[in-house]
Amino acid sequence: MTVLHLADEGEAADLAAFLSRLLHYDRSAAVRLQGTGTALAVFGRPPSFEVLAVRAVRLAKPYEDGIDVTLDVTVSAGELLESVDEQAVTARVPAAVTGPPWAGVLPPRGGWRAEAGLPAPDALRALVAAAVAEFRARTAELAAEARTRAELDRIGREIWSRTVGETGLPVRVVHAAQSLGFLRPPGAPGSREDAPKLFSSGAWLRLRTPFGSVALRRAGAGAGVGGLNLSVR
Repeated sequence: MTVLHLADEGEAADLAAFLSRLLHYDRSAAVRLQGTGTALAVFGRPPSFEVLAVRAVRLAKPYEDGIDVTLDVTVSAGELLESVDEQAVTARVPAAVTGPPWAGVLPPRGGWRAEAGLPAPDALRALVAAAVAEFRARTAELAAEARTRAELDRIGREIWSRTVGETGLPVRVVHAAQSLGFLRPPGAPGSREDAPKLFSSGAWLRLRTPFGSVALRRAGAGAGVGGLNLSVR
């Protein structure tokens, strides 16, 4: 079984937290692992947000058990979480599973360009808070007979499909980043000063923070299959 030697205890804790958040939204979640050398990318797709979440993980040394160059496998997020040993700073790669459709269509490795117009982190958090408050207020106003799943979904789609300024980035991408621990408020454990950045490559948009990325394939456009550049967080 392949053993991953994580860079430090903080890296192990962050990986475990990311997997836990994915499992909160989907108890049967799968993740795709791609890595070369001491860089590993963990891809997941929380169904509530319809986006692709990517956590870059630093390793202390390359993989063992015969995998000397690359790792590319889809596994159970729950089994991977169970294997994370924060004290030993290791994780074992579980047996491969049949990947969901999203695992075969990943963002391109290169060609990313910076996009302007992304608000400051505090403004992004305020935007999400306002959207959550609006959803709660509008659904609370519904009569009991009108509070159907279809109506709740309609209101949610309307709110979360709005874009962030002129960027074309749906608000749900920012909500996903916050919910997955990628967009942390100042003073939060592990928070960093680096501001989130927005990138595009072909059909894809990517919100990158110091803790991970959230990528979205825009509707009506083709998509490349590959993986994110592991050297870029």
